[in-house]
Amino acid sequence: MKLRYLIYTLIALGLAYLVYYRISANKKIEGSGGGAGGGKSAGKDGKGGPQAMVVNGVVVKSSAFDNDLEITGSIDANESVSLQSEVSGLVTGIFFKEGTNVRKGTLLVKINDRDIQAQLQEALTKQRLSGTNENRAKQLLAKGAISQEEYDTSLADLQSLKSQTQLIRAQLAKTSIYAPFDGKVGLRSISVGEYLTPNKVIANLLSINPIKISFSVPEKYMGQIKTQSEITFSTDGSSKKFSGRIFALEPGINVQTRTLQIKALAENPNNELLPGSFAKIKLALSTMKDAILIPNEAIIPVLKGKTVFISSNGKAKQVPVESGTRTAENIVITSGLKVGDTVLTTGAMSLKPDAPVKVSLVKN
Repeated sequence: MKLRYLIYTLIALGLAYLVYYRISANKKIEGSGGGAGGGKSAGKDGKGGPQAMVVNGVVVKSSAFDNDLEITGSIDANESVSLQSEVSGLVTGIFFKEGTNVRKGTLLVKINDRDIQAQLQEALTKQRLSGTNENRAKQLLAKGAISQEEYDTSLADLQSLKSQTQLIRAQLAKTSIYAPFDGKVGLRSISVGEYLTPNKVIANLLSINPIKISFSVPEKYMGQIKTQSEITFSTDGSSKKFSGRIFALEPGINVQTRTLQIKALAENPNNELLPGSFAKIKLALSTMKDAILIPNEAIIPVLKGKTVFISSNGKAKQVPVESGTRTAENIVITSGLKVGDTVLTTGAMSLKPDAPVKVSLVKN
């Protein structure tokens, strides 16, 4: 019995010792942590605090920047018209070959004019007879054989017949369709013997040398664009670079798109550029000597504009910025950053203000 109590006593003493040893060890650990880092603040900056995020960054530098505006537009003919007749009638002749160049004033299509020719001959006969009567009445008036009123009536008849003759000649002229300018005529949609009406398109006539380039730019650039400014452009159908000059600007801003409509002119001696083509245009606005450029991926769109993260004393700091021209890789910053700032280019979606960061600098 005494042996059993002795065993129980030894077990209890062993458990008490283990508890005492554990409490003493914990107190030593807490004491060593407080001495090294200063209590609570040491817990945040030491091994127990948040770990710094590794991010890439660039150091802001200033450099010269050619402020080129890259936009899209379309190529238009210098002059373009759909050939149509002013009168109805049978087509008696087609005097152009599809897809060829024609000169201004070239006869392209002839419409049957026999009935109008007959009307003209009738009008001319009446006019000659009226002219003879007017001449006779003039002689009689000089002799006092007729009154002035009778002569005036004869003269009025002659003038009326001359007007009718002019009207018929105008109708006759409408049966011949001429090229209004030098250009290339397209595919025709009529044949000889067909009855042509005014709403029928005969063919398209285009003048494509020089060629026009139509495009628009945001209104914030309107003060930097002048007539005679040079542009360069390319099309999907050719790898060649073309150049042209601005010759006209719309006097007002489009209220729906808030853009300024512009037209430029480019030489097209080999007919390499065709109307309707899509054009990729580069417009030189100005050269900035001390421009600040950062990678596009550093920009964070927010409700009221744009922001970036910079590294300040080892922590992330979010700053608002204003931007200018954007290229394929970089964007111009007009305010919000200064030379020497370290802009963070990765981890933007995970970063929070005042978060500790470890920056790996990359070349911008």
